[in-house]
Parts: sequence; structure tokens; C-alpha cells
Amino acid sequence: MRAGGYQPRSSEGSVLHGLVRDHLETFLQAANACGEGTGLPDFVEREFRDFLGCGVLARGFARVRCGDCAFERLVPFSCKGRGFCPSCGGRRMAAQAAHLVDAVLPRVAVRQWVLSLPHRPRYLLAWNHKLCRAVLGVYVRALLGFQRRRARRRGVRGGQGGAVTVIQRFGGGLNLNVHFHTLVLEGVFTATDDGGVRFHPLPAPTDEEVARILATVATRVRRLLRRRGLEAEEGRDLPPDPLAEESVALAAVASASVQGRAALGARAGRRVLRLGRDSDAPWITSRGPRQAHLDGFDLHADVSAPAGDRARLEHLCRYLLRPPIAQERLALTPDGRVLVTLKAEWHDGTTHLLFEPLELLEKLAALTPRPRINLVVYHGVLAPHAARRELIVAYGSPEPEQLEPSAAGRDEPATASKDRRYWAWADLMRRAFEIDVLACPRCGGRMQLIATIEDPSVIRKILAHLGLPTEVPQPRPPPALGEGWLL
Repeated sequence: MRAGGYQPRSSEGSVLHGLVRDHLETFLQAANACGEGTGLPDFVEREFRDFLGCGVLARGFARVRCGDCAFERLVPFSCKGRGFCPSCGGRRMAAQAAHLVDAVLPRVAVRQWVLSLPHRPRYLLAWNHKLCRAVLGVYVRALLGFQRRRARRRGVRGGQGGAVTVIQRFGGGLNLNVHFHTLVLEGVFTATDDGGVRFHPLPAPTDEEVARILATVATRVRRLLRRRGLEAEEGRDLPPDPLAEESVALAAVASASVQGRAALGARAGRRVLRLGRDSDAPWITSRGPRQAHLDGFDLHADVSAPAGDRARLEHLCRYLLRPPIAQERLALTPDGRVLVTLKAEWHDGTTHLLFEPLELLEKLAALTPRPRINLVVYHGVLAPHAARRELIVAYGSPEPEQLEPSAAGRDEPATASKDRRYWAWADLMRRAFEIDVLACPRCGGRMQLIATIEDPSVIRKILAHLGLPTEVPQPRPPPALGEGWLL
């Protein structure tokens, strides 16, 4: 455990913060022109404006002080954004992954299944959450049915499987790509005569089985879309686009993002610029073990976590829950464009993507989900009201141990309880990064929360006394007519 190595983040100095601050108003003006005066929905604009105050002391902060040497630190508030904020997305990733490992997934083997969809369903599912949940239901029922049939062939009757799905909205190129990462228990549970449960493990699926599942899912999804009048058929026009009726600008941005193209500015309609060994090669999807592809549908099931490896499972959960963009992968080129470093080289040799500033903002706008929709969904024996759920999530867990008493002066528990859904900041930093943020960097003593400051007048007085900026950064006005890229 590292003690005293923590430094509060400074969002204002990041590349992403500077891009939003310098180009937001210009982007909103361009979107307004594209949308015939309607512009972007309020929730998208609010996401950008709240991001400018994320991690900014002028927006409010917590005061923590060492009880031994009186060293004090100010910890800024976050924006709690759900779209693209790397900091808030990182915290949510760590907290939800810890919850899944500690309070949801039993100690059995788990396999990740990833379903990707063709371009048109991606666009439809991005803004129609009911349709997204319906397609997800088709997919998960196929997976759990596959598990039950395999169990029956092995003599296990009445077995039930379970799954947790994270609905991801982004692809590796910051494109809008609604797809499903599903953690499926590698086996089924049955009830025992004494009121308990028993787990029956199943072998890994074969390549042929993955292909058959994908064919089933693709057929059922197309049938669902046809039934709802959302798939083109001879002699019948497609229904009006509800997203375009709500926001022409967002519909244009989302459609272009799905296709990996720009929607606004001088590069409108052109593909995202890619840099690498062969930048002219087509985008290629891997066809590795336990992966199948059919008419734009893709299913991959070659990643798993064994029953006893909870660290690997938590790492896998964080991968599912990660934010779309990381600060350290962004850099500005000398001519003001944005260079995005890919986490891993693509199969066509692409290592970097190059965006105009407003092109990057339109990608982030498309990735922002509607408010009040759930992007983590539980099925089968892991569903909230499933029978014997408490027994199943505790299956294989060791007996609860006595919690260690908190250290003197510590204002957070020594460990997290299994049923906790909200994780304290200090607990998350300790668990995710092995950093003890409440260890005093001066004397090694314990730091305690002494106040949260939200009153603007008090915030200004404290920051002015410390010689720190007292105002939340505001976006710069768009360039005067004749100076901007809109011409």
C-alpha cells in the first residue's frame, strides 16, 4: 500500500478540458446550424458544461486535515457525468466492478460473451432504450437457453444460469457502437433437498457452438426489428426516425459516428483519419477462437475468469465498465488537431486516430447516454428478484471474518461491507490503485474530513486566501464571422 503518494487531480490542465473549454461554443453553434436551429438536446449540452467544472476547486471541495501535524488538503468535487468524463467514469468503473465481485458474482467460473451489431441496429439502440433492452433480452435468453440445454444433456434437470450485461456505447475508435458485454456463469444452479443450491460447471463452448448461437441471435433480432417495423422490407417504407424528430443535429452526429465519419465542418462525410503501418487498409475484425461473424453481427466468447481468481474477475469487470476515453491517450499536434493513441494496435496496423477539435466533440456528444437509463442489467439467477439469489451470490464465499478495527483517527472503514453499493473515495483509491489517500504526506498520520464547502462566497474567500482561481472555467465564445471553420 502506497502512503502519501496521492496528488489531487487537476482537470483544468488536461487536453480534454482545454478542448471543451476552447471549442464548445463553436461546436454548439455548428450543431445548431446543422439542426436547422434546434441544436443538441439539453442533456448533451449539460454534460459538456458540467465537465468544465469537474475537479475544479471553484465549484466546491472537501477539506481534509491531518490530526497530528494539521496539514490540510482540498479535494475538488466531481461532475458525476455518465458520458465521457474520464475521472467520473473511472470512479464509477472501480465502484461498480467492486460491487459485482463482492456482492453479485458467486465464486464460480465466469465467461465473457460480447455481441456486436450491424450499423443500423447500433443507431436505433443508441437512443431507443426500450428497443435496446428488448434486443438484449433476445440475446441473453439465447445464452441462458444454451446453458440449460447443455446441462440437460449431462443429466442436470431444472438448472438455471445467470448473467450480468454491461451495455457499452463506444467502440475503440470513439465511434458510437452499442454492443453488449455479458458475464455468464460457466454452468447452472439447481436447488438441493435441504433448501440450498448446487452449482454444476459446464465446459467452455466450442467454435461451432458460438457460431450456432450467433445465427440464432441474428435471426431473432431481425425478426424483432421486422415485427416493430424497423427493418426495411419490400413495398414498405421505414417509419420516421424518432431521434431526428427530437434533434436533427444529434441524429446526424450519431449516424456519422456509427459509420466512423465526421458530421460537421470541412471534413463532413469523410472517414476518421487513421495513422499506422497501413492507414489505407480496411477496418478488420479479428476471427479468433470462439468468435463468429454473420452479416454484421459478431459474437466473441474466448475470455473467462476461473472460479478462484477474483482479481482477474475484477479486472475483467473494470474492462467492461471502463469510460470511453482516457486523459493520457490524448495529445495535441502542433497544428491544433487531437491525436488519440489506441490502447492496442488494430489488425490493420492502425495505432492512432487524428481528429479536428470539433470532430472529437461530436464523437463525445454521440456517446452521451440519455438520463435515467440503466446500463448494467442482470438476468437469470442474478436478477434482483430471482429465487434463492442470496444463496447464489454467496456461493463459494468463505465465512465472513471479523472486520479489523479502524485505525485511530481514520474516518473510513478498514474494509468494505459486501452489500455496500456506494464506495467512499478513500476506499476506492485503496482498492483500485493501492493508494492510501488519507495518509498524511508530511508526517504519515491520519487525515480526516473536516468540512465540505459548497457556499460560493465561502469558496471564493478560501481560494482567494490561498491564491487559487476563484471562478469555474467558462467556454470561450465562438470565433467571429469569417474567422471560424464554419465558413
